[in-house]
Amino acid sequence: KVAIKGIERELICPACKELFTHPLILPCQHNVCHKCVKEILFAFEDSFADGGSESSNQSSPRIRISASSMDRIDRINRSGRKRNSLTPRSTLFPCPSCQRDIDLGERGINGLFRNFTLETIVERYRQAARAAIAIMCDFCKPPPQESTKSCMDCSASYCNECFKIHHPWGTVKAQHEYVGPTTNFRPKILMCPEHEMERVNMYCEICRRPVCHLCKLGGGHANHRVTTMSTAYKTLKEKLSKDIEYLISKESQVKAHITQLDLLLKETEVRVACSERAKQEASQSFEKLYHVLEEKKSAALRAIETSKNIRLEKLQTQVEEYQGLLENNGLVGYAQEVLKETDPSCFVQTAKQLHVRIQKATESLKSFRPAAETTFEDFVVDTAKQEHILGDLSFHSNGLEIPEINEEQCRMYNKALISWECPEKTDSADIYVLEYHKLNKEEDSVTWHKTEVCGKSKVLSDLDDDSSYAFRVRGYKGSVCSPWSREVIMRTPPAPVFSFLFDDKCGYNNEHLQLNPRRTSVESRAGFPLLLGSERLQVGCYTTLDYIIGDTGIAKGKHFWAFSVEAYSYLVKVGVVPSNKIQKLFHNTHDMTSPRYEQDSGHDSGSEDAFFDSSQPCTLVTLGMKKFFIPATPAAPKDPASRILPLPSCLGICLDCDKGRVGFYDAGRMKCLYECEVDCSGLMYPAFALMGGAAVHLEEAVTAKYREYHDDI
Repeated sequence: KVAIKGIERELICPACKELFTHPLILPCQHNVCHKCVKEILFAFEDSFADGGSESSNQSSPRIRISASSMDRIDRINRSGRKRNSLTPRSTLFPCPSCQRDIDLGERGINGLFRNFTLETIVERYRQAARAAIAIMCDFCKPPPQESTKSCMDCSASYCNECFKIHHPWGTVKAQHEYVGPTTNFRPKILMCPEHEMERVNMYCEICRRPVCHLCKLGGGHANHRVTTMSTAYKTLKEKLSKDIEYLISKESQVKAHITQLDLLLKETEVRVACSERAKQEASQSFEKLYHVLEEKKSAALRAIETSKNIRLEKLQTQVEEYQGLLENNGLVGYAQEVLKETDPSCFVQTAKQLHVRIQKATESLKSFRPAAETTFEDFVVDTAKQEHILGDLSFHSNGLEIPEINEEQCRMYNKALISWECPEKTDSADIYVLEYHKLNKEEDSVTWHKTEVCGKSKVLSDLDDDSSYAFRVRGYKGSVCSPWSREVIMRTPPAPVFSFLFDDKCGYNNEHLQLNPRRTSVESRAGFPLLLGSERLQVGCYTTLDYIIGDTGIAKGKHFWAFSVEAYSYLVKVGVVPSNKIQKLFHNTHDMTSPRYEQDSGHDSGSEDAFFDSSQPCTLVTLGMKKFFIPATPAAPKDPASRILPLPSCLGICLDCDKGRVGFYDAGRMKCLYECEVDCSGLMYPAFALMGGAAVHLEEAVTAKYREYHDDI
C-alpha cells in the first residue's frame, strides 16, 4: 500500500498551493478548490472591468494571476466578448494546471461536480498528519468529550453517550449510517448539478462526466454516447488498476530514472561555466544586432540631415534669384544700369549676355516651381518585415523536429480542427504555437493570430464564413523552437452550419432503409423484399427511390450542411424539398416507371424529358458509382462526359433561402460543383433518396472537446 504521507504533492491545489478544500472537477479533468475557482473568476471579472490593469491582480491575497493568464485575459477582451449581453454567454476559466482557457458553459461553477473521492483522501491525509489531535463531540456540554463515531446523515460527530441520546432505538435516526470520527461528510447520493433533484446514473463518454437521465433526454448530452454508471465504474476501475499494476511493476526502472536525473542535476550545477558561456554568446549575438541597428540608425539620420541641408541651400539660392528680379535690385537693377550706357558698341558687348539671363528669368517666372520639396516622405523607414523577423527570434535547434500540418485530419465545418504531427512520430516538443491569418488581398500587412497548444490539435471557433485562412505551427522545448511548418491554406464553409438528424417518422420506409441509433447514418438494404417488389416490373421500368428527409426545416437565411456517401453506393440523390411537396415526394408515381420509355410511348421524346424534370417535387442531384452527375440544364455542357465528375469524399449543400439558390459543394475543398435556383416559398428540408446498395453519413460537428480531451473509455 502507498503511504498516505507520500502523496502530498497530488493533494495540493494548483491555485492556492494548499491542501484541497471542496475541490471541483474542471472539464479538462483537473481539480481546483471551490474557493479558488470563485476568486479566479472574480479576478477575471475585475480584469474585464479594469481592462486587465495590474491593480486587479491584487484582489485576492490567496491567489496570484500569472502574466500568461493576464495575456489570455487581454486576448479574450480583444475577441469581443461582452458582459451583460442579452444572449447566453459561456464562462471562460483559466485552468492553473494546464494553462488553457476552459469553457464552463452557461452555468459556470454551478455546472461542476465536487470531487468527493479527493476530499476523502485529503481528509485521511489530514488525519494521518494530526494523529495526536482528536475529533471532539459536537453535542457535549463543556468540556466536550472525544468523539467515537460520526453520523453521515447528520453530518456531526458524537461521543457514545450523545450518540445514544440523539439516535434512540426504534426511531428513524437509529437507521442512520455512522463511521469512525471524521470531519469529511459527503452525500450518500451524487446529484446532478444541472437537474438538482435528479441523481446521476449514467456516464457521458464524450464529456467524461456523470449525467442524469434528463441530461440524456433533452439536455446538453442528448446526442452524446453514454453508458451505465456500473459499466463506467467497472471499466475505469479495471483500467486504473491495470495501469497502477504496470507502474508498480516498473518500480526499478523508475528508480533508475530518478538516479539518472539526480546525476543530471548535479552535472548541470557543476557546469556553470557552460551556461555562462551560452549567456555570453547570446549577449554577443544581440550586441551585433544592436551594432547593426545603430549603424542603420546613424546612416538614416545622416541621410535625412544631408537632404535637409541640400534642400535649404537650393531654396535659399532660388529666393536670392527671385529677389534679383525686383526693381533696383539684383539682375533687374544691373540691367537698368546697363540701359544707361549710350555707347552702342559698349552696350551691345554687355547687353547680349544680359539679355539671355533676363529671358531665363522671364521663363522661370512664367513656370514657377520650388527648387526642392518640403516633405520627407521618401525617408519613411518600413520596419514591419524586420519586426516580424525579430519577433520570431529564438534559439533554433537541429534536434527539434519541424511539425507538419496533416490536411487529411484537419476539418473545416462549424469549427476548425487543425491537426499536425512530427515526421518521426515523436513528441519532442513541450508545447506548440499555432498561428493563422485570413487571406485578404486588400490588406498590405499580415496579422497572425497566435495560440499555444499542449497537444497536436486545436479547435478554433472564431473564423469567418466563406473565407480562406493560412495556418502554420512550430514546436517549443523550453526556450528552443523549431522552424515554422509549411503554410497550409484551407477554406471555411460558405454559410453557418445547419445541424439536423434523419427523420425516422415522416415517410420513413424501415423495410428498405436502416438508420443507426443516433440517426446520423442511413443505409439502403437491397435485400429480398426489394426483389419481391421487382417481380412485377417489366422491361422499361425501374425500381423506386426510397426517400428520407431531415428532422428540422429552414425558413430563412443561408445554411450549409455536409455528408459523405459510401463508395459502394449505386444510386443516391441529395438536395432540398419544400414542406408543401413532402407528401408528393413520398407518393411520386414517376419513380415507378420511366416516362422516357413508356410501353405506349413508342418514341424517345425530348419534350418528355422536360416534363419529367419540371414535375419533380424537389431539387436533387444524382450521385453513384463514385461519380457526381451535373444535371442536364441549358447552361450545362452538352457533352455528357463533361457533366460527370469524381465523387468527393465529403459533399456539402448550401441553401440560401433569401436569394432562392442551392449549391452543391466539394466539402473538402469548399468548391462549388453545381448551383441552381430553387423555390423557397415554404419551409425547406434536406432530402435524400437511395436505391440499391447505398449509404449516407451526416458530417459530425466539431466540438470544443474534439480530439482535445480525447480519452477512449
